[in-house]
Amino acid sequence: MTVARRLMSRRRRISMALALVIGLSMLASGGAVRATETAAPAWDGSIDLYRDGVFTTQKTWQWCTAAGVQIIRNIVDRDDDHSRRAQERYFDWMRQRNRYDLPASAGVDPAGWTAGLRHFVDDRYRLVASRSFHAAIRSAAINLRRTNLPVALTVAHGGHGWIMTGFSATADPLMTTDFDVETVRIVGPLYGRQSRNGYDMPPDTELSVQRLRRFFTAWDYAPKAMIWDGRFVSIQPIAPGPVGGMAASPVGPRAHHLPL
Repeated sequence: MTVARRLMSRRRRISMALALVIGLSMLASGGAVRATETAAPAWDGSIDLYRDGVFTTQKTWQWCTAAGVQIIRNIVDRDDDHSRRAQERYFDWMRQRNRYDLPASAGVDPAGWTAGLRHFVDDRYRLVASRSFHAAIRSAAINLRRTNLPVALTVAHGGHGWIMTGFSATADPLMTTDFDVETVRIVGPLYGRQSRNGYDMPPDTELSVQRLRRFFTAWDYAPKAMIWDGRFVSIQPIAPGPVGGMAASPVGPRAHHLPL
Protein backbone atom coordinates (compact mmCIF):
# COMPACT_ATOMS: atom_id res chain seq x y z
CA MET A 1 0.00 0.00 0.00
CA THR A 2 1.42 3.42 -0.99
CA VAL A 3 1.69 6.34 1.46
CA ALA A 4 -1.15 8.14 -0.37
CA ARG A 5 -3.37 5.09 -0.10
CA ARG A 6 -2.55 4.64 3.59
CA LEU A 7 -3.47 8.28 4.25
CA MET A 8 -6.67 7.93 2.27
CA SER A 9 -7.56 4.76 4.16
CA ARG A 10 -6.86 6.49 7.50
CA ARG A 11 -9.03 9.48 6.54
CA ARG A 12 -11.82 7.15 5.48
CA ARG A 13 -11.68 5.31 8.84
CA ILE A 14 -11.74 8.63 10.72
CA SER A 15 -14.70 9.87 8.64
CA MET A 16 -16.61 6.65 9.24
CA ALA A 17 -15.91 6.84 12.98
CA LEU A 18 -17.06 10.45 13.16
CA ALA A 19 -20.21 9.62 11.20
CA LEU A 20 -20.95 6.76 13.61
CA VAL A 21 -20.42 8.96 16.68
CA ILE A 22 -22.66 11.72 15.24
CA GLY A 23 -25.32 9.20 14.29
CA LEU A 24 -25.32 7.55 17.71
CA SER A 25 -25.48 10.93 19.47
CA MET A 26 -28.46 12.03 17.39
CA LEU A 27 -30.25 8.74 17.97
CA ALA A 28 -29.60 9.01 21.70
CA SER A 29 -31.09 12.51 21.75
CA GLY A 30 -34.12 11.46 19.69
CA GLY A 31 -33.05 13.43 16.62
CA ALA A 32 -33.48 12.16 13.08
CA VAL A 33 -30.38 11.34 11.02
CA ARG A 34 -31.12 12.57 7.51
CA ALA A 35 -29.47 12.02 4.16
CA THR A 36 -29.74 15.79 3.60
CA GLU A 37 -26.77 16.43 5.91
CA THR A 38 -24.39 16.51 2.94
CA ALA A 39 -22.37 19.16 1.17
CA ALA A 40 -24.48 21.83 -0.51
CA PRO A 41 -24.65 21.60 -4.31
CA ALA A 42 -22.62 24.06 -6.36
CA TRP A 43 -24.28 27.47 -6.61
CA ASP A 44 -25.41 28.50 -10.09
CA GLY A 45 -27.67 31.37 -9.05
CA SER A 46 -30.51 29.19 -7.77
CA ILE A 47 -31.43 26.00 -5.95
CA ASP A 48 -34.51 23.80 -6.34
CA LEU A 49 -35.13 20.68 -4.25
CA TYR A 50 -38.31 19.73 -6.12
CA ARG A 51 -38.33 16.47 -8.05
CA ASP A 52 -40.95 14.75 -10.21
CA GLY A 53 -43.00 12.30 -8.16
CA VAL A 54 -42.79 14.09 -4.79
CA PHE A 55 -46.01 16.09 -5.10
CA THR A 56 -49.22 14.94 -3.49
CA THR A 57 -52.62 16.62 -3.27
CA GLN A 58 -54.14 17.07 0.18
CA LYS A 59 -56.87 14.46 0.62
CA THR A 60 -59.29 16.76 2.50
CA TRP A 61 -59.73 20.54 2.73
CA GLN A 62 -58.14 20.55 6.20
CA TRP A 63 -55.04 18.46 5.49
CA CYS A 64 -52.70 20.99 3.83
CA THR A 65 -50.20 20.70 6.69
CA ALA A 66 -50.31 16.90 6.56
CA ALA A 67 -49.80 16.93 2.79
CA GLY A 68 -46.94 19.38 3.36
CA VAL A 69 -45.23 16.89 5.69
CA GLN A 70 -45.79 14.15 3.12
CA ILE A 71 -44.30 16.23 0.28
CA ILE A 72 -41.24 17.21 2.33
CA ARG A 73 -40.71 13.59 3.42
CA ASN A 74 -40.85 12.55 -0.24
CA ILE A 75 -38.19 15.13 -1.08
CA VAL A 76 -35.92 14.31 1.84
CA ASP A 77 -36.28 10.53 1.76
CA ARG A 78 -36.48 10.31 -2.04
CA ASP A 79 -39.83 8.61 -1.63
CA ASP A 80 -43.13 8.73 -3.53
CA ASP A 81 -45.74 8.25 -0.81
CA HIS A 82 -49.13 9.72 -1.74
CA SER A 83 -51.32 7.71 0.60
CA ARG A 84 -54.35 9.03 2.42
CA ARG A 85 -53.44 6.88 5.42
CA ALA A 86 -50.12 8.71 5.89
CA GLN A 87 -51.77 12.13 5.63
CA GLU A 88 -54.40 11.13 8.18
CA ARG A 89 -51.68 9.88 10.54
CA TYR A 90 -49.70 13.15 10.28
CA PHE A 91 -52.83 15.27 10.72
CA ASP A 92 -54.09 13.42 13.81
CA TRP A 93 -50.62 13.43 15.41
CA MET A 94 -50.09 17.18 14.79
CA ARG A 95 -53.59 18.13 16.02
CA GLN A 96 -52.66 16.74 19.41
CA ARG A 97 -49.67 19.10 19.54
CA ASN A 98 -51.47 22.34 18.62
CA ARG A 99 -50.78 25.28 20.91
CA TYR A 100 -54.42 26.35 20.72
CA ASP A 101 -57.65 24.43 21.13
CA LEU A 102 -59.09 24.67 17.62
CA PRO A 103 -62.18 23.12 16.04
CA ALA A 104 -61.52 20.19 13.71
CA SER A 105 -62.35 22.44 10.75
CA ALA A 106 -59.40 24.69 11.68
CA GLY A 107 -56.94 21.81 11.52
CA VAL A 108 -53.33 22.23 12.63
CA ASP A 109 -51.76 25.41 14.00
CA PRO A 110 -48.09 26.48 13.53
CA ALA A 111 -47.07 24.70 16.73
CA GLY A 112 -48.58 21.42 15.59
CA TRP A 113 -47.09 21.74 12.10
CA THR A 114 -43.64 22.46 13.49
CA ALA A 115 -43.88 19.48 15.83
CA GLY A 116 -44.87 17.28 12.89
CA LEU A 117 -41.97 18.40 10.72
CA ARG A 118 -39.55 17.85 13.60
CA HIS A 119 -40.93 14.41 14.39
CA PHE A 120 -41.58 13.04 10.90
CA VAL A 121 -38.85 14.81 8.90
CA ASP A 122 -35.94 16.49 10.71
CA ASP A 123 -35.38 17.77 14.25
CA ARG A 124 -33.82 21.02 13.01
CA TYR A 125 -37.18 22.48 12.00
CA ARG A 126 -38.21 25.50 14.07
CA LEU A 127 -41.13 27.90 13.97
CA VAL A 128 -39.93 31.34 12.83
CA ALA A 129 -42.23 34.35 13.35
CA SER A 130 -40.63 37.22 11.45
CA ARG A 131 -41.47 40.88 11.92
CA SER A 132 -41.25 41.57 8.17
CA PHE A 133 -41.80 39.78 4.87
CA HIS A 134 -38.24 40.64 3.84
CA ALA A 135 -36.71 39.08 6.97
CA ALA A 136 -38.81 35.93 6.58
CA ILE A 137 -37.77 35.34 2.96
CA ARG A 138 -34.10 36.03 3.66
CA SER A 139 -33.92 33.62 6.58
CA ALA A 140 -35.92 31.00 4.64
CA ALA A 141 -33.47 31.19 1.74
CA ILE A 142 -30.42 31.01 4.01
CA ASN A 143 -31.66 27.99 5.94
CA LEU A 144 -32.89 26.13 2.86
CA ARG A 145 -29.50 26.66 1.24
CA ARG A 146 -27.55 25.61 4.36
CA THR A 147 -29.53 22.45 5.07
CA ASN A 148 -30.93 21.31 1.68
CA LEU A 149 -34.32 21.06 3.38
CA PRO A 150 -37.55 22.74 2.18
CA VAL A 151 -39.26 25.51 4.16
CA ALA A 152 -42.95 25.54 5.13
CA LEU A 153 -44.82 28.84 4.67
CA THR A 154 -48.17 29.81 6.16
CA VAL A 155 -50.05 31.71 3.46
CA ALA A 156 -53.44 33.46 3.24
CA HIS A 157 -52.95 34.98 6.74
CA GLY A 158 -52.42 31.48 8.12
CA GLY A 159 -55.38 29.93 6.33
CA HIS A 160 -53.26 27.59 4.22
CA GLY A 161 -49.79 26.07 3.96
CA TRP A 162 -47.28 26.01 1.11
CA ILE A 163 -43.84 24.49 0.75
CA MET A 164 -40.89 26.55 -0.50
CA THR A 165 -38.62 24.16 -2.39
CA GLY A 166 -36.13 26.61 -3.87
CA PHE A 167 -35.16 30.15 -4.77
CA SER A 168 -32.90 32.29 -6.91
CA ALA A 169 -30.78 35.09 -5.50
CA THR A 170 -28.20 37.67 -6.53
CA ALA A 171 -25.49 35.82 -4.58
CA ASP A 172 -24.98 32.57 -2.70
CA PRO A 173 -26.30 32.85 0.90
CA LEU A 174 -23.62 30.35 1.93
CA MET A 175 -20.91 32.81 0.95
CA THR A 176 -22.27 36.25 1.81
CA THR A 177 -25.01 38.13 3.60
CA ASP A 178 -25.06 40.68 0.77
CA PHE A 179 -27.74 39.12 -1.43
CA ASP A 180 -31.33 39.63 -2.50
CA VAL A 181 -33.83 36.83 -3.09
CA GLU A 182 -35.34 37.31 -6.55
CA THR A 183 -37.71 34.36 -7.03
CA VAL A 184 -38.98 31.41 -5.01
CA ARG A 185 -40.24 27.96 -5.96
CA ILE A 186 -43.46 26.96 -4.25
CA VAL A 187 -45.58 23.82 -3.95
CA GLY A 188 -49.21 24.08 -2.84
CA PRO A 189 -51.02 20.84 -1.91
CA LEU A 190 -54.45 22.16 -2.95
CA TYR A 191 -53.39 21.74 -6.59
CA GLY A 192 -55.52 18.95 -8.03
CA ARG A 193 -58.37 19.82 -5.67
CA GLN A 194 -58.63 23.57 -6.28
CA SER A 195 -56.75 26.08 -8.43
CA ARG A 196 -58.50 29.41 -7.97
CA ASN A 197 -57.15 32.89 -7.24
CA GLY A 198 -53.66 31.43 -7.00
CA TYR A 199 -54.55 28.71 -4.46
CA ASP A 200 -52.92 26.44 -5.63
CA MET A 201 -50.63 26.70 -8.64
CA PRO A 202 -48.93 23.73 -10.36
CA PRO A 203 -46.15 22.21 -8.24
CA ASP A 204 -42.76 23.92 -8.46
CA THR A 205 -44.21 27.20 -9.72
CA GLU A 206 -41.66 30.01 -9.77
CA LEU A 207 -42.89 33.28 -8.29
CA SER A 208 -41.15 36.61 -8.09
CA VAL A 209 -40.67 37.81 -4.52
CA GLN A 210 -43.03 40.69 -5.31
CA ARG A 211 -45.77 38.26 -6.39
CA LEU A 212 -45.22 36.04 -3.36
CA ARG A 213 -46.16 39.02 -1.16
CA ARG A 214 -49.76 38.58 -2.30
CA PHE A 215 -49.88 35.12 -0.74
CA PHE A 216 -47.33 35.06 2.08
CA THR A 217 -49.07 37.47 4.41
CA ALA A 218 -48.93 38.24 8.12
CA TRP A 219 -50.70 35.84 10.48
CA ASP A 220 -54.28 36.77 11.38
CA TYR A 221 -56.67 34.12 12.69
CA ALA A 222 -59.81 36.18 13.14
CA PRO A 223 -61.70 33.96 15.63
CA LYS A 224 -58.93 34.08 18.25
CA ALA A 225 -55.89 36.17 19.18
CA MET A 226 -52.66 34.18 18.82
CA ILE A 227 -49.03 34.84 19.66
CA TRP A 228 -48.14 34.96 15.95
CA ASP A 229 -50.57 37.77 15.07
CA GLY A 230 -48.98 40.28 12.70
CA ARG A 231 -45.92 38.08 12.08
CA PHE A 232 -44.86 36.28 8.91
CA VAL A 233 -44.88 32.65 10.01
CA SER A 234 -42.68 29.98 8.47
CA ILE A 235 -41.18 26.71 9.64
CA GLN A 236 -37.52 26.58 8.77
CA PRO A 237 -34.72 24.03 9.15
CA ILE A 238 -32.48 26.19 11.32
CA ALA A 239 -28.77 25.79 10.59
CA PRO A 240 -26.12 26.63 13.19
CA GLY A 241 -24.77 30.18 13.25
CA PRO A 242 -26.27 33.58 12.50
CA VAL A 243 -28.93 33.74 9.79
CA GLY A 244 -27.44 36.10 7.25
CA GLY A 245 -26.62 38.62 9.93
CA MET A 246 -30.27 38.67 10.99
CA ALA A 247 -31.69 36.84 13.97
CA ALA A 248 -34.45 34.40 13.08
CA SER A 249 -37.17 34.40 15.71
CA PRO A 250 -38.03 30.84 16.73
CA VAL A 251 -41.25 30.98 18.75
CA GLY A 252 -41.26 27.37 19.81
CA PRO A 253 -42.64 24.49 17.84
CA ARG A 254 -46.26 25.57 17.09
CA ALA A 255 -49.45 26.73 12.66
CA HIS A 256 -53.12 26.38 11.71
CA HIS A 257 -55.19 25.72 8.65
CA LEU A 258 -58.58 27.07 7.78
CA PRO A 259 -60.54 26.30 4.61
CA LEU A 260 -60.04 28.99 1.98
